[in-house]
Amino acid sequence: MFATATLTFLRGLKRHNDRAWFEAHRAEYEAVVKQPMCHLIEEMDVRLARLAPEIVGDPKRSMFRIYRDIRFSADKSPYKTHASCWFYHRDGSRAVGREAAGGGAGFYFQIAPGDSFLGGGMWMPPREALLPLREAIAEDSKRFTKIATDRRVLRRFGGLSEEAVLSRVPRGFAPDHPAGRWLKFQSFVMGRALTDAQAVSARLPALLEADFRLMLPLVRWINGVLGLRAAERR
Repeated sequence: MFATATLTFLRGLKRHNDRAWFEAHRAEYEAVVKQPMCHLIEEMDVRLARLAPEIVGDPKRSMFRIYRDIRFSADKSPYKTHASCWFYHRDGSRAVGREAAGGGAGFYFQIAPGDSFLGGGMWMPPREALLPLREAIAEDSKRFTKIATDRRVLRRFGGLSEEAVLSRVPRGFAPDHPAGRWLKFQSFVMGRALTDAQAVSARLPALLEADFRLMLPLVRWINGVLGLRAAERR
């Protein structure tokens, strides 16, 4: 898995974020970042086959590219200074965020010096996914509330992330709707930060599995609303 050398490389990349430095250290990137990430994805795919068979990890598709999309960014640094991967529904797509039409919910892991974390759910779903999620909440708010406020979830992750919450109940729903608290959410994710020591520990796969298990009800609820079914076996 990962080692302190992984964090050392990423620190160096942050200091020297240019093509010349990266090309001079490409072999190091392959050895201490890309290869361990592929191994982690393969290990988690085996674990997910038991935990949530419909969620997969693919070394060729789960790992995000190290290259930044700088077309519309004022920051022209060519490389990300973290490495990350996404475990996604086998009948969905690996896309995330606004472009994730049909993507569904899954699990995320990122490693970076002082900024490693794990998460689960669906981040900033596009409108065609967000509306049915809100309608499902409005129709059966008790079920969603039970998932989002589970005692173990609150203790481990603090509940749903509130990074993207509207100030008012969205148009189309009563301003005083009993599920108004949840209808304001634009993103349905939870997660937690990891220390550098946890990120490079041999126990990382077991840690991820334990936390993914706690987030699974949220992931399966989202996917179920979007027509992506849970599975009992691969």
